[in-house]
Amino acid sequence: MRVPFLDLKVQYNTLRPEILAVVERVLDSTHYIMGPEIQKFEQAFAEAHGAPFAITTNNGTSALHLALWAMGVQRGDEVILPVNTFIATAEAVLLTGATPIFVDHDEFFQIDVDQVESRITRRAKAIIPVHLYGQIGAMDALKKLADRHGLMILEDAAQAHLSTYHDKPVGSWGSAAGFSFYPGKNLGAYGEGGAVITHDAALAAKMRILRDHGSASKYNHELAGHNYRLEALQGAILGVKLPHLAKWTTARRAHAAHYCELLSNCKQISLPKERTGAKGVYHLFVILANDRDGLKEHLERAEIGTGLHYPVPLHRQPCFHNLGYKEGAFPHAERAARRLLSLPMFPELQNDQIEFVAQTIFEFYNKA
Repeated sequence: MRVPFLDLKVQYNTLRPEILAVVERVLDSTHYIMGPEIQKFEQAFAEAHGAPFAITTNNGTSALHLALWAMGVQRGDEVILPVNTFIATAEAVLLTGATPIFVDHDEFFQIDVDQVESRITRRAKAIIPVHLYGQIGAMDALKKLADRHGLMILEDAAQAHLSTYHDKPVGSWGSAAGFSFYPGKNLGAYGEGGAVITHDAALAAKMRILRDHGSASKYNHELAGHNYRLEALQGAILGVKLPHLAKWTTARRAHAAHYCELLSNCKQISLPKERTGAKGVYHLFVILANDRDGLKEHLERAEIGTGLHYPVPLHRQPCFHNLGYKEGAFPHAERAARRLLSLPMFPELQNDQIEFVAQTIFEFYNKA
């Protein structure tokens, strides 16, 4: 049995008539950048997360940079973020001229709030908790800490569409939250895309201006901005997919529960777990495995797709060697990077496929 790590085609086939209809509508309109399709999607995406404002961007990295830029983060500032994240989080900080300050993760792979305070200096301006793998961190404790030190919070929710903590959705805990609509995300475009949500009207207005060359009206540039606009085709496609997101999220959670049920007795792996009060959306299903590389090879020989998210923590990336971190600086992230393995996870995954993955994992360790 073949089990792909991700299957985008099966989802497209279920939505194909609707997708083709909106593509034709946009092409017929000849309104290809921004416009009514974008406005309609922004309103719906904001409402889905209980926020009054959403500002779309051309990708998720731009979303994070745009938010930090509008929040006033600049050269000389420091921004605290977890070391176990995709590089885009740190790139967004660098694009403002600020310095990323790394923190290790906790048992849920989220930023370790207990370590954040020791990283705060007089130059600290903001904290970026990354809701990695579709889980969500201890946002109540982090917000109390940030408020005590006068720091802003930007949530990196690129993998966490619709995730909640104590029934409050992502984007409710700080100044803003950045999302990605990369094709493989829980809500994915057919190309690049991103968005920022916020409850702050002034911040939303500033981001709208900055993303469109600093212009609130054509050829009137109030600020020196950038071109972070989303294409109308992507907004229209996302508008078709958004009403299905809650159903897809329920399916992901059910798949995760099935994995955990089947693999609970496998002593050679550690399964993902959710913090009390958190409701994850399982963008990825990541285990920690003994002999990870051997298991990965065994699964792939059985035509089971896998992934590594992420095998090299940021402080060990060559582009961040100038920050001076040494090996051993973040022991949790370094240990996890040697053991983590992402198993197939997408809404259309079938129970018999999950069962085959679990059976193949047990086969590997039984042979060992």
